Amino acid sequence: MSDQSAADPSAPNAAAEQVDVVVVGGGNAGFSAAHAAAARGRRVVLLEKGVADQAGGNSFYTAGAFRVVHSGLPGVADLLDADERHASTTLDAYSRDDFLGDMKKVTFGRNDPELTAGLVDDSQDAMRWLHGLGMRFRLMYERQAYFHEATGKWTFWGGLAVGSTDGGRGLIAQHTAAATSAGIDVRYGIKGTGLVSDGAGVQGVTWRDATGRTGTLRAESVVLAAGGFEANAQMRREHLGEGWDLAKVRGTPLNTGDMLRAALAAGAAPYGDWGSCHSVAWDARHPANESNRELTNQLTRGGYPLGIVVNTRGERFLDEGSDYRNYTYAKYGAEILRQPDGIAFQVFDATTRPMLRKEEYDMPGASVVTADTIEELATGMDVDASGLRATVEAFNAAIDSTVLFDPAVKDGRASRVDPPKSNWAQPLEQPPFYAFPVTCGITFTFGGLHADPQARVLDGNGQPIPGLFVCGEMLGGLFSGNYPGGSGLTSGMVFGRRAGLLA
Repeated sequence: MSDQSAADPSAPNAAAEQVDVVVVGGGNAGFSAAHAAAARGRRVVLLEKGVADQAGGNSFYTAGAFRVVHSGLPGVADLLDADERHASTTLDAYSRDDFLGDMKKVTFGRNDPELTAGLVDDSQDAMRWLHGLGMRFRLMYERQAYFHEATGKWTFWGGLAVGSTDGGRGLIAQHTAAATSAGIDVRYGIKGTGLVSDGAGVQGVTWRDATGRTGTLRAESVVLAAGGFEANAQMRREHLGEGWDLAKVRGTPLNTGDMLRAALAAGAAPYGDWGSCHSVAWDARHPANESNRELTNQLTRGGYPLGIVVNTRGERFLDEGSDYRNYTYAKYGAEILRQPDGIAFQVFDATTRPMLRKEEYDMPGASVVTADTIEELATGMDVDASGLRATVEAFNAAIDSTVLFDPAVKDGRASRVDPPKSNWAQPLEQPPFYAFPVTCGITFTFGGLHADPQARVLDGNGQPIPGLFVCGEMLGGLFSGNYPGGSGLTSGMVFGRRAGLLA
């Protein structure tokens, strides 16, 4: 691997430089494309907009979850780091039909069926390919499993179990090491600004570095893996709607839609749902709650199925237990943004508080209000005390206590209020009480470019644009309104590899 100084794009002949493949974007998808192309003997240059300590795109900020088809623990054990807990683990199979069904369910059928089939069918094979290149994986006990004292077993839930070792930062470090071994030329601090096109295809990219110098890098193929437009407040307002400029950017601040606009200008067709995005409950009051490379995903607040969520009027406004967190968390950020001031509170009592993920709720500086009574809690939240008390009392009274609570399954333990809580309803009655203030944290946008299942970018007539490929968050058509957890990184590796196999 080389940095900018080792392969200086400001050299006098930079504008005439010719390579086989240019990949724009250095996250999981971009690296996957680069690995696949390099393995075919292609000379690959990867342009990363961030300097070295900003690199990795949104992938760096993730928890590292990958959703893959598997037959249970024996079917993926050879991919995993050794862990003594494997012997006491229950991991149900996750079939092709399960994955396809989840994609259709969470998007209400608005997902492209051909792209989805590619995502699902290649999921485990692509993971095995990355593992062979040095990527490491593990079971995510701290995020996706509950331990049953009675049985002595760990039980995984929600169709998601496997993640990259050391999360997103580990994934990017391993990708970078693999790129070094393969001789891939990675150049940091280089922003793609446009595509070189003669109307009959794409022949390269134009770029600008941090000093303002510009140039052109010509190539037989260009793979776009530069992310969506979630870090561009103007584009968020334009496509997602009023108020989205208030959302907090969870991941990289560099995904500003530059290459999306460049591709559209070169004749690429837009595709997918440009009006929705992946957005989550996010710590509202942490002083550094945007693009935090130290805390990364720890600012997420995903424990809401174990409690209730109220707005500043002390009112519930969503079904916290409608499904496993993996199938609801990516749409609840938008629900929070619609509330007064774009703020809500996740409320728990002493019974459920110990069950919350330590990496999120016990992290240094986590915003929380604690009190011994609901009224004192409301005062600390700056929420109407009578409203919060009425909400809690109505919720508690409507719980079907004849159903046993089990957080590892959809237990049907409901509170029949409006809105209902369909599963995991536990009364809030044991002090102390806890309220975690949350806002909307935007992860990535769902709208992107139109491509076929081989990751070839299509024009307005549905024809491939010669020399142009897309993968990662720039690929439109997979997600709409919601998202099954872990499918984004899987999409990046699947379609990144497909692009690199043809580029």
